[in-house]
Order: sequence, then C-alpha cells, then structure tokens
Amino acid sequence: MIGLKEIAEMTGVSVSTVSNVLNGRKNVSQETRDRILKCCEEQGYVHEAAGKKKPLERTRRIVFIFSDFDRDFYLKIIEGVSTCLTENGYDLVICTNKSSDSFLRSSFARGTISLDGSLTDEFLHTVAKPEFPVVLMDRIVDKGHANARSVIVDNYPAMCELVQALVDRGFRKFGFLGGLSHTLDNQERFAGFADTLQKNGILFDQKNYYHGNYREKSGYQAGKLMFLGNDLPEVLVCANDNMAIGAIKALEERGVKVPEQVSVTGFDDSDTAALAGLTTISIPRYESGYLAAKELLEMIHGSEGSSTIKISAAVKWRKTVREGLQ
Repeated sequence: MIGLKEIAEMTGVSVSTVSNVLNGRKNVSQETRDRILKCCEEQGYVHEAAGKKKPLERTRRIVFIFSDFDRDFYLKIIEGVSTCLTENGYDLVICTNKSSDSFLRSSFARGTISLDGSLTDEFLHTVAKPEFPVVLMDRIVDKGHANARSVIVDNYPAMCELVQALVDRGFRKFGFLGGLSHTLDNQERFAGFADTLQKNGILFDQKNYYHGNYREKSGYQAGKLMFLGNDLPEVLVCANDNMAIGAIKALEERGVKVPEQVSVTGFDDSDTAALAGLTTISIPRYESGYLAAKELLEMIHGSEGSSTIKISAAVKWRKTVREGLQ
C-alpha cells in the first residue's frame, strides 16, 4: 500500500511536508505542492482526513482512443476535441486500443472519448463510471447507462438522400461496397441504401454486395472482383472514401472508365476524396469532435442530457458520378 512515507520518498521531501500539502496548509511552495499532488495522483493515493476519505482533485486530462491509423479523417475529429478541451483548460491524451487499458481509469484521466470499434460494449460499460464518464462516437449507448453518451453521424438519411438522387439520375443497377459488418456506420449506411432502392421498386442482388474493411486495399480487391465477375454495376456505392478510392484504382487499371462506365460514391469526405474528385457524403468531423468533447465535459460537471446526439451529413457531388443515364 502507498502511504505518506512512500510519497515522501518518491518526491524527495519529508513526511511532514507531504502531510502539510494533503491537509491544505499553505507553508509549502507551489512547486513542491504540485510535485506531491502529481505523485499522489499517479500512484492513486487517497488521503484520509478528518476521519473521512477524500479523493485528491483529479487531473484535467481526457483520453481520446481510436483503433485505425489509416483513416485520415481522425485528424479533424481530434482537432475539434483538442480545441474544446483547450478552451476549457483540459489536456488531451491520444491512444490506441493496444494501450487503452493503461489510460481508461479515473486515477489517470477524468473521462474518455472512444472511436474504437474493437472495444466491446461490455468493456466500455465497465469503464464508464460517475468519476470516469465516456462519450462514444461509433455506436449508440444503452439508454439506461447514465455515465455514457453517444455522439454519432446520422448515416441513414444522408445515404437515403444520395441513393434517391442516383435513382433520379437514371441509375438502376447498383453495387454496394460495405465496411466491417458489425459496425453501426456500415449497418446504417447499407440500410439507407437498401431501403431507398426498395422504395423505388429496384431489386438489389446480394451478389453485388462486396465486403471490405474500410481500408483502401479492401476496396481495391473488391474492384478487381467486380471486373473479373464481368458484371459491372452502373454505380458503386461505397461505405467510405478509402474503399471507393481503392475500387476506382482497380477498375481504371483494368481499363474501366470512371464515371463513364461505372460511377462511384464514397462516405466521409476525406481530404483524399476531395483531391480525387470523389462524390461522397460529407461529415462535419471537426464539429463532431468538438461536440463530443463538450458533451464529455458536461458529464464531468454533473449535467444530464440526451444519451444520443446525431450529427447531420450532406452529399457532395463531384466528378465520379455521371450526370445521368441515357
């Protein structure tokens, strides 16, 4: 067990100095006081005073956790998170799922924002506590969980808008390139796609559903399969930009012209998508990060609010979709 003696040894001061700091006495320099409090915080030491255990004032530190370095849209989300936290005097720590266990505890930080599909709901439920609230950006939290909220993209209506516009342009033969099937993003994006086709009386053949993992390489492989199957769609709707760009590369390497022969759309509006002229659905990533941080700070300060906040997205038309079919 860590005690006053151990804290004193770690910080190079006397036991009485540690005691003075923990009891709020003013006869210690600010530099020494800060060093002792930081050591107590790092060691998870709780001081017993006046017959009652009182936790030290916890750090003003927030953890942002994600799993995939390949998706450049994280950068804008992190920028939004960082701006909000900086404005409110909090620090930001960024980590991946491989190191998350070390950081997701109240002795290290005040809370976390998670955009990591590899973390299970069960794990996140054990992490979220009154002293360590959680904001999820990749799934909807259980309504009964008071220590967690969700800030997510409203995928379904945006995908419905895109697909309806494609139908209105005359497209009838569709392909869909999905991401990881267990993710909320993929489920909602495919639901919007399939429901809109059904609404318009267009039959979608499941053989034209191609599986990917949100990375460009998986889109490239899907593009090759599409070509080898000798059954190209008029338009390929992709669950994210990376896969769309990979599919375009594979098709064009094999002499298929985009959009003259196959139109392609993405989702996210990454910087790479803009450079490639990809028609996509634009997510306000900076704003979503800022809002997620704002929600987390409100939870830390004890406010109650909606368990789920959905952020609107909008279609960005560019050159990878034909104006219409003859």
